[in-house]
Amino acid sequence: MTTLAWIVASGLGMSAIALVGSAALLLRPERLQQLLLPLVAFAAGTLLGGALLHMVPAAIEIVGPRLSVFVWILVGFTLFFGLEQFLHWHHSHRGIPDAKRKPLTYLVLIGDGLHNFLGGLAVATAFMADVRLGLVAWLAAAAHEVPQELGDFAVLVHGGWSPRRALVYNVLSATTFLIGGLIAYALSSRMELTFLLPLAAGNFLYIAASDLVPEVKVAKGVRHNAIHLLAMVSGMALLYLLRVVIES
Repeated sequence: MTTLAWIVASGLGMSAIALVGSAALLLRPERLQQLLLPLVAFAAGTLLGGALLHMVPAAIEIVGPRLSVFVWILVGFTLFFGLEQFLHWHHSHRGIPDAKRKPLTYLVLIGDGLHNFLGGLAVATAFMADVRLGLVAWLAAAAHEVPQELGDFAVLVHGGWSPRRALVYNVLSATTFLIGGLIAYALSSRMELTFLLPLAAGNFLYIAASDLVPEVKVAKGVRHNAIHLLAMVSGMALLYLLRVVIES
């Protein structure tokens, strides 16, 4: 296979992984509702872990511990704050019947699309350096996407989307991985795009801290609070373990 073929195959494979959300379609609506808030907490943990344990360290590794890395994190955070302010919709995960497809769902899709785009850039670059390195990079990205897609799917459904609609849009957002790979292949080393990595990290931090954590930090009863805390910590721990495995 040519390098371009490996890049295309990796992009199609990443889109297929987005179908992991279809597992929720096998559950009864009542059971799915019971799982939504813990999955939202899990999504918050994966977003925080992805930003702080993977994306920010990768940006620092590429460009060094420069102030610009943290400036771009702030830009990403502020950009999505401004986007939400522009949309000017109030949203909550706790039963607002007329708040369909709230801003959070769009922010999650945009963030996931940007994340996949950046992943496509990185994996394509690895494939252009060495096919074996590209395969390792793709496996790491795929392992990260499984909990990410489950969490995003839960957020979309809880934000008012039907499970099937959420699945379709999750798959569509995953196609940006292939787009990023093809752009990286076309541009090669002609353009510096490393600023997108801390920008995306800022986006993830905003979604987790501003939208997801407030929805699960207070629940009815100690048991539910404990479950949400455990779910969020589990998301962080999984991303930490992936980091350790990648570096070993």
